[in-house]
Amino acid sequence: MSARDEILNRIRTANGPTPAAVPIPRDYATTGAYATGAPELLDLLADRLHDYRAAVHRCTPDELAATLAELTRGWRVAVPEPLTVPGAVPDRPTLSHADLDGVDAVLTGCAAACADTGTIVLDAGAGQGRRALTLIPDRHVCVIHAEQVVQTVPELLRRLDPSRPLTLISGPSATSDIELDRVEGVHGPRTLIVVIVDGGVPAGPIVSTGSRG
Repeated sequence: MSARDEILNRIRTANGPTPAAVPIPRDYATTGAYATGAPELLDLLADRLHDYRAAVHRCTPDELAATLAELTRGWRVAVPEPLTVPGAVPDRPTLSHADLDGVDAVLTGCAAACADTGTIVLDAGAGQGRRALTLIPDRHVCVIHAEQVVQTVPELLRRLDPSRPLTLISGPSATSDIELDRVEGVHGPRTLIVVIVDGGVPAGPIVSTGSRG
């Protein structure tokens, strides 16, 4: 039987009086080889993010405040509560889309990240803010803690609440036309800066109080 005949036969069967349920193979990997927080897992995530042209920085929890202050030095940075850095512009309902377009960057945390695909997920939780906050400014600085990183997509999905507004980010916003000319910044930030924090998630929200020095 040719591939064409097989396709047509499946269509006839599916449209017939007693369509057969085709078994769906689910033998794909549902767990990764690395434990959450393993150095190899963080290295894999950093490698994927580099492939997507994101800038990646590594630090410890004790270095986080100073790292964020240095990365955002001289910028007006929109931040969701309770985050703060020098030059912070707190996100409030009165901060319009035009106001967000006028800031230099946005700083957020995340809900989880997948190392295999280099994907970061936001769910509007604490330290992440509304969706517009991370789609309008031209730069996005995102903090990922080691305990938020898993290896596979199934592990990632198990960490997410589908009832929340999920935004999946795999590198800076980019698109290509029919001639494969790449254009960045069309659907979101042109620049993605990721800070991977080795050492887990702190007990409280991510707050940077570092000075510019």
